[in-house]
Amino acid sequence: MREQSITLYAEAFGQGQDVLLLHGLFGMGSNLKGVARALEADFRVHCLDLRNHGLSPHTADMSYPLMAGDVYRYMQRQGIESCHVLGHSMGGKVAMQLALQYPECVDRLVVADISPVAYQANHDNVFAGLLAVDFEQVVNRKDVEKVLKHHVEEPAVIQFLLRNLYRDYSGRYSWRMNVAALDQCYNNIKACLNSDHVFEGAVLFLKGEHSDYILPAHKEAILQLFPKADLKVVQNTGHWLHAEKPTVFNQQVVRFFKGV
Repeated sequence: MREQSITLYAEAFGQGQDVLLLHGLFGMGSNLKGVARALEADFRVHCLDLRNHGLSPHTADMSYPLMAGDVYRYMQRQGIESCHVLGHSMGGKVAMQLALQYPECVDRLVVADISPVAYQANHDNVFAGLLAVDFEQVVNRKDVEKVLKHHVEEPAVIQFLLRNLYRDYSGRYSWRMNVAALDQCYNNIKACLNSDHVFEGAVLFLKGEHSDYILPAHKEAILQLFPKADLKVVQNTGHWLHAEKPTVFNQQVVRFFKGV
């Protein structure tokens, strides 16, 4: 099957060396604007919407090689020969794949709370909630929230998902993200990264102290692909470490991208 070329939506801020920010599953580039604000005094920061998310195109196919290719083509269109890259969760896997697939294009890499390993399915309840919403029936945001509450317990996750809610051209509510494709391609999203190459550049893995997305058992897989990887733990945080401890997280990122 021929690879589909798409044009990613992005917002850019600041001036200086380019930095790409890649969001996680069910997210969008604006989720990382806090990081962008911390970086924009010294860098040109690009917040990308990955395929099937935000304002970027919807496609039936979704895999890490495809998503890394999308980011690479964005760089080409922007005239970016090389840059720093930060990715959180799924976006971290896209960032790692980009570094493995196009190593000459990545200077320094920050991977936020994810490893290059396969994960067990842990979003079944979220997909159930998203797919249960009947947009022919709902008339307001509260209706959608009620449906999600039947499937998702965490209020913060519900509010995060509701950021994807919008009114289409007909005035009807809909999801910005391509829920059907994300559900169909979920096995690809939780899969491990496979590469015959390694990335020899500087890599910083930032782990949330209370998150189990980066475990000691993952060390071998990380170092096999990223032999110069360093790991730092952000204390008193979970998987959403950039939102829970933004000052500490952003300081780590700025220092690393500056080579301090």
